Amino acid sequence: MLWKTTRFDVDLTRPRVMGIVNATPDSFSDGGRHAGASSALRHCERLLKDGADILDIGGESTRPGSPPVPLDEELARVLPVVRGAVALGVPVSVDTYKAEVMQAVLDVGADVINDIWALRQPGAADVVVRHGRCGVCLMHMHGEPRSMQSQPMQGDAVPQVAAFLQQAARALEERGVERARVALDSGIGFGKTVAQNFALLARQPELLALGYPWVAGWSRKSSLGTVTGLAVDQRLVPSVAAAVLAVEQGARIVRVHDVRETVAALAVWSAMDRERH
Repeated sequence: MLWKTTRFDVDLTRPRVMGIVNATPDSFSDGGRHAGASSALRHCERLLKDGADILDIGGESTRPGSPPVPLDEELARVLPVVRGAVALGVPVSVDTYKAEVMQAVLDVGADVINDIWALRQPGAADVVVRHGRCGVCLMHMHGEPRSMQSQPMQGDAVPQVAAFLQQAARALEERGVERARVALDSGIGFGKTVAQNFALLARQPELLALGYPWVAGWSRKSSLGTVTGLAVDQRLVPSVAAAVLAVEQGARIVRVHDVRETVAALAVWSAMDRERH
């Protein structure tokens, strides 16, 4: 299985690690430690040394309760980092839902658009369709970041998430985007209860039946804190455990903060997986 992106065809015969680069001053997970282009680029280089296969750069926090960031501010945060990151020799993903940011980062060489809104914002799908070569990750989100956890989903999340993502992917393909360019993400923590998040993990094979590469983003999420009692800066072990469990359930890309530890854990999983095949 390949995930086609602007410059790279990502081989998904083994699970891939997507390293998170938060070019924001208010990230829930790292407190803005990598805000500023020079700091963010140093972090990119460190993640690659730790074994990251893909870099995912974001300029707007989407933690529960977060306010939107003005367009000019997001561009100022993201563009210098993307310009530097595309020279590092790996696929560069940009976490944004604004069409103008998508166009700007694709113009400087970004490989993937990673959109929490699944291209529902005005003009977003148009940018991806016009570009024609980038990869895209479509994520399910219930509600919007400012209020999503105050009014989470109701009922069984799995069929609802599957139906939404299938429709979003199909709409993109009907406009000419190759199926091989599309990956999906169930949006752990985005408007779901703790039980719903773990149901999405336990029943992930039902989602994989849609036939797309799966991106799993469990790193440091509040659901892990709920079941372990650990603060966000203490969630390394549960985050790595969730990443391995997601891969065991068929995910091909794990989006993580702690790259080195995740890579090591997946090496153990891969050694086992080779023996059962």
